[in-house]
Amino acid sequence: MGCFGFVHNGTMQVKSVLIGLGAAAFFALSYQNYGWAGVAVAGGAVVMWLLLQWTRVMHVLKRASQRPVGYVDSAVMLNARLRKGLALWQVVSMAQALGLATTEPNAQPEGFSWTDNAHNRVQAVFLNGKLQSWQLVRGSNL
Repeated sequence: MGCFGFVHNGTMQVKSVLIGLGAAAFFALSYQNYGWAGVAVAGGAVVMWLLLQWTRVMHVLKRASQRPVGYVDSAVMLNARLRKGLALWQVVSMAQALGLATTEPNAQPEGFSWTDNAHNRVQAVFLNGKLQSWQLVRGSNL
C-alpha cells in the first residue's frame, strides 16, 4: 500500500478513505458541539484508538517472534480457520508464527507458508496485505 491509503496501481482503498472521513466528521462534530475542548477530547479518543491498534499488532508480533518462522502447531486447523479477506497480521495471530516467505520481498501478491510436524503445509497468497487464496498441501504430497 502506498502513501495516504492509495495502492501502487492508483486505485483507492475504500476502507482507508472511510476511516479518514469518519475521523474528520468526528472532529468536525466535536468542534461544532463543544468547541476546542471537544476537538481535544476527540483527538485524545483517536490517539487512544491508534494506540490500542498498535498494541494489538505488537502483541501478535511479540508472540510470533518466539516461534520458528514458518512453523504452526497444526496446518490442518490453520487451514480450517482461514477465510478470504483476513489481514496478514490476523493470519500470523492464528498461526502464532511468522510465515515463511515464498515470493520475493515487496512483490505483489505476497506468498507465505506454514508447516507443521507432520509436514502438512498451508500456502497463502496475500494481495495488499489481505488473504486472497490458500491451499493445504498434505505431508505425503510434498
